[in-house]
Amino acid sequence: MNSQIPHVLQPHSQAETRAGGSSFYLAMRILDRARREAMFEVYSFCRAVDDIADSEAPHADRLAGLTEWRLMIDLLYRGSAPPNLVALADAVKHYGLRREDFDAVIDGVEMDAREDIQAPSLAQLEHYVDGVACAVGRLCVRIFGMEEAEGRALARHLGRALQFTNILRDIDEDAEHGRLYLPREALQRAQIEDWRPQAVAADPRLGVACDVIVALAREDFDRADKIMAGARRSTVRAPKIMCDVYRRMLTGMVARGWSPPRHRVRVNKTHLVWIALRHAIV
Repeated sequence: MNSQIPHVLQPHSQAETRAGGSSFYLAMRILDRARREAMFEVYSFCRAVDDIADSEAPHADRLAGLTEWRLMIDLLYRGSAPPNLVALADAVKHYGLRREDFDAVIDGVEMDAREDIQAPSLAQLEHYVDGVACAVGRLCVRIFGMEEAEGRALARHLGRALQFTNILRDIDEDAEHGRLYLPREALQRAQIEDWRPQAVAADPRLGVACDVIVALAREDFDRADKIMAGARRSTVRAPKIMCDVYRRMLTGMVARGWSPPRHRVRVNKTHLVWIALRHAIV
């Protein structure tokens, strides 16, 4: 049982169980049943392909696993969904989820599967973030029921803000696996010349590089706030929870600082529930 989740909100279905450990679980739980179950299916897909990319298998095997997922998504959109994707196919049909967004998610995690990312250019990082975060957001906003233009804009800015926050949160964990998502432009600004992940994580100038990503995340959080302020409240309850949780996480990391040893910043159960209740009632 996940200690971050109140007992009355423990998962009941297989797809929901996979989402149960997510920071987004409470945001999904406040949706009506149909939207909630569709979100669980999308999350389950994202978790499955991400697990392949993050596995310890040889890169060739990871790529093969993602190719299988491309074939399954192709079958789904041809009307012959494999048994494990029947519920996802229902969500696709009901909410008009686009194949291009599922493909973009796979494209994004494939960057991790192909090689260990280390100090990408900012352009490469933004391409990666569009796949692993913004494309997921484009699927989600259709389930939330947002208007097309505002939904795509929110998916872009909130997706970027959340993923930039993840990158900052996971610096040490990623370094242990030979990965470094901080862009080379940020490292150059900090005058860090050794771009090996463990070396960067231990460098006393790391905070200068992190500040570049903090600024990008804050800008996208602010833009997401403006979009949600102009949207129908009923369509942005869940993303507002996601936004508040991750902004609190970002604020906590900035307050903690970037000098090692870095404790992992979390939003405790009390704050999670408070944030969820704050946005749960229309």
